[in-house]
Amino acid sequence: MTHLPLAGRLVIELGTMVAAPFATHILAQLGAEVIKVEPPTGDTTRALVRGGPSGTFLAYNHSKKSVAIDLASPEGAAVFRVLLARADVLIHNLAPGAARKLGVTAEDAAAINPALIYCHIRGYAAGPKEDDLATNPVAEAATGVMADHVINGRPSRLGPSYHDQFAGTYAVIRIMAALLAPAPEARRIEIGLYETGLHVAGRDLAGVQLKMQLLGRPEREGGGEFSMPGYGAYQTRDGRWLYLLVLTDAHWLKLSQALGLGDDPELAILRNRKKRREEVEAAVREAMAALDCGEAEARLGAAGVGFTEVLPLERVLEAPQARVPGKLRDFAFGGLDFTVPEFPGGAAAAPNLPPPALGQHTMEVLHRFGLDESQCARLVQQGAVASEKPGYLSWAPVRKAEA
Repeated sequence: MTHLPLAGRLVIELGTMVAAPFATHILAQLGAEVIKVEPPTGDTTRALVRGGPSGTFLAYNHSKKSVAIDLASPEGAAVFRVLLARADVLIHNLAPGAARKLGVTAEDAAAINPALIYCHIRGYAAGPKEDDLATNPVAEAATGVMADHVINGRPSRLGPSYHDQFAGTYAVIRIMAALLAPAPEARRIEIGLYETGLHVAGRDLAGVQLKMQLLGRPEREGGGEFSMPGYGAYQTRDGRWLYLLVLTDAHWLKLSQALGLGDDPELAILRNRKKRREEVEAAVREAMAALDCGEAEARLGAAGVGFTEVLPLERVLEAPQARVPGKLRDFAFGGLDFTVPEFPGGAAAAPNLPPPALGQHTMEVLHRFGLDESQCARLVQQGAVASEKPGYLSWAPVRKAEA
């Protein structure tokens, strides 16, 4: 069996929605044991779709253990401190005020476990807005992304929560660095969604400065693809869309040959194609619209043009490239069957292990950390912890009603 680099490491997650659960998802796939500490009501994403878990929960919470603890109760807080004392990493995305209220600030954690790597993913890192709340679209709005994504005249979020996922990935990078070089200052990590957005937008922020200094104005083009005529999505005669990769003059030559666009020598140079953008775009659009998808794919493939079909989500996992062994994970959850992508790059931990039920591992973990049956029973009676409640999902009756 392949050795996973984080085998033997214990990670405590206090996470909800995307950012922290995405980070611990990666850590779990690298071999860490991840204990997902949830309130007795569960992570918010457990009840977003018809009373049951959302895609976020299914995709990014498998291979974890669930322990349900009421951190607001003195007894629950004491149990959490027992877990934290033996952990290697704590990662959470609580609001700053909530972290202070529940006693899970960096200072609180260090007092319990000085060797702990503490990672807080928050709206903003240090600065005048450090206590303000921010979500993925707020980060998009504040860092220039949303201004370039306008739908029907209104700045709009991209859709997927990429900034949350980038923040989770940056958190993993910082945690791995702290594990490699555990200096005291490296063990306290703060990742802001806003600061993540700044870093992701670095290319565009530098680019607008370049244009200002060269041209005296913040020249903007309609996004990266539209600055390259022939680079983008085009509809075929049968109503399907193909995305063409035309970045260089060599790419353009191949596309021209595939679609019979002529051999105008002026258009062989990108600078000239940009000057005649509308003409070039119209020619590519019309040529693609004259072909069925299969015929267009055959011509483009024969000419060596980079392209792919624009797929709806329900067809993505049907692609032969996705179906290569090791790229997908199958599991059952709540009486339904799911396939989700594996963490890329190599062997993953516990293939086909599903997400945990709420509180599924509460008793197992508490016993392992030294609490006996009577102590656990008392904690349950006090409401400080909760164990798995069979049948809490509402999917099954909904499914029967629709059958």
